[in-house]
Amino acid sequence: MAPASTNPFDTAPLKFEIVQGALVKYSVEEPNGRHPPTAVLIHGILGSRRNLLSFAKRLAQRFPSWQFVLVDLRCHGQTANMPTPPAGANDVTNAAKDVLATLQHLKIYPHSLIGHSFGGKVAMSMVHQFGKQLPRPVQVWVLDTVPGDVWCEAGDHPRDTIAYARTIPMPIANRKALVDSLTGAGFTLEGAQWMTTNLTPAPGATAGELTWVFDIEGIVAMYQSYEATDLWPMLETQPIGLSVDFVRAERSAFVWADEDVGRIGAYGGRVHYLANSSHWVHIDNPDGLLEILAPSFERKK
Repeated sequence: MAPASTNPFDTAPLKFEIVQGALVKYSVEEPNGRHPPTAVLIHGILGSRRNLLSFAKRLAQRFPSWQFVLVDLRCHGQTANMPTPPAGANDVTNAAKDVLATLQHLKIYPHSLIGHSFGGKVAMSMVHQFGKQLPRPVQVWVLDTVPGDVWCEAGDHPRDTIAYARTIPMPIANRKALVDSLTGAGFTLEGAQWMTTNLTPAPGATAGELTWVFDIEGIVAMYQSYEATDLWPMLETQPIGLSVDFVRAERSAFVWADEDVGRIGAYGGRVHYLANSSHWVHIDNPDGLLEILAPSFERKK
C-alpha cells in the first residue's frame, strides 16, 4: 500500500489553490522563510473558487508581494467530492471553521479576507470566532451582502434556483439541456448559463452525460443558514485589530436598507458603492472593485 500523502494540497480540510504575485518566494509545500502577506478569497453559494480566480490574478498582478488563497467551501466544487467531507452541520459557522482549519493546516494567518455574498458571511464568522483579540490586524471585505437578514428582490432568487436544481434529474445530457430546463422554468438566460459551470462529467458516463459538481442537499441547508445567520454581534463587539468594509453593488439583487447602512457605519464599518455592477461585482466591474480594495493592500506592501 502506498504511503498516505503529506502534500498539503491533498490533506487540507478544503480543496484550495494559491495565486502568488511575481515577487513571492514561498511555498506551502516547503514553508521556509518569511510568510508573504496573504489574502483569502471566499466564493458565494452555488459557486466555487474558480469564480474568483480571475480577480485573484488581477490582485496578484497589482500587488506582486502578496499571495491569494482560494478555497472550495464545503458542499461546493472539488471539496464536495472529497472522500471525507467536512463534518458538522452545513451552515455558515461550520463553513467558517473549515476555512480556519485549512489555513491552520497550511500554517498561514491571513492579513485580509475577501468574501462574496455567502462568502462574506463566512469571512465575518471567521473573525467572530476569534473572540476579542486577533493575532494580527485583519482587513475583511464583504462583497454585496449584509451582516443580518438577507432579502433578494431582483433577478434569479438563489432560493428558487436551488429549489429548482433539486428537481432536475441527473445526469443530464449536456449543458444546453440544463439551460433549456432553467429558462423554460422562468430563470434568466444569464443565470442558466452560469449554472452550467456547476456541471461535471457523470461517473461512468458513456455519452458525455453531466451531473452536479456540488452537494445540492448540503447547499439547501447552507443557504437557509445564510439567510438566517446574524453577524451584527461581530460588528458590535468586533475584535481589536479588525477593519470591516462592505461593497454595495449599484444593481445589487439584495436589499440594502438605509437602517443597515447606517448601523454598519455606527459600528465603525464602511460601505463602498460600486457603480456599473450587479451582484457579480468581480465580473461586472473588476477594475472598479480593485480600486476600492487597493488601499488596504497598499498599506501592507
